[in-house]
Amino acid sequence: MSNTPWQRTAFTAGPLFIAAYGLIRLADQKRGPGFAWSLGHLCLLASVLCFVAVMLGLRRVAVHGAGRAGRWLAGVGTGVGLLGAAAVTVQAVIDLVAGFLSEDREAMNEIFHRVKDHAGVEPAVYTVGPLLFYVGLVLLVGQLAALRRIAVWRPAVVVAAIVAMGVSLDLLPLGGLLFLLVFAPLGRQTDGKEHRPRTMSLPTGS
Repeated sequence: MSNTPWQRTAFTAGPLFIAAYGLIRLADQKRGPGFAWSLGHLCLLASVLCFVAVMLGLRRVAVHGAGRAGRWLAGVGTGVGLLGAAAVTVQAVIDLVAGFLSEDREAMNEIFHRVKDHAGVEPAVYTVGPLLFYVGLVLLVGQLAALRRIAVWRPAVVVAAIVAMGVSLDLLPLGGLLFLLVFAPLGRQTDGKEHRPRTMSLPTGS
């Protein structure tokens, strides 16, 4: 099955939406309810949706011609990444709703406290859950690099982007640009066609 134009575009749009979210966040000095808050989190939601398509596209290439172990590893990477994407989606929706219902940052914080008071919400939505998104991405690009279908530097850059964004949310634009460097070219290559291994859609050194 070939990627649709939307899926190919997602490899570029996803990182760009992350960078846009980071830039909007930097410009929003009050970090509270308002147009900038809502627009930034809509960009975050759009990015997550795009990366769902990215992970499915990477999985399709990883399982092509793979044995049982390879298919299992690709499935684990995709499953973990999708769980993380779901957590980020829930977090972004909570932020959007809190912004819509609140008049100021103090009112937003009160909503966040009430949400986090529910058992399991904080690890699932705010701490452990979102990390799974990045773990899934690293597993998928790492598997493709191990199979020599992409260059080894690509997983290294993905890790660098994740570390940068983990150090400070102010580095979200940098992380988005690093993701763009890694994923944008792959969107044109992961066509998923049933080629022979030597002409796989993600050639060695891409």
